[in-house]
Amino acid sequence: MDVNRIVSELDAEIARLQQIRAAFTGLDAATTGPAKGRRGRPKGSKNLPKASLVAAKAVAAKTVTAAPVAKKTKGKRKLSPEGRKRIADAMKKRWAERRKAAAK
Repeated sequence: MDVNRIVSELDAEIARLQQIRAAFTGLDAATTGPAKGRRGRPKGSKNLPKASLVAAKAVAAKTVTAAPVAKKTKGKRKLSPEGRKRIADAMKKRWAERRKAAAK
């Protein structure tokens, strides 16, 4: 076996495969375009589709002349002490039943 001939054939094969890889990489980059983090509309974007853009402009024009209406916000819901106690008692009962079932 001639080692030098084998090494030269391997080098030629590697060069050929690198050319093929470069060709495929060039095709891939040309068809997909530059790589980005995400596809589609950016998160938090306020862009509207073209059909609703005209309607949004009309609505915006009407709201400019009208006085702004303040939204009524509901306060945070609060649980009464009695309600908290009922829930705590129910959970204690549930845990006791589970402990009893696990002991069997």
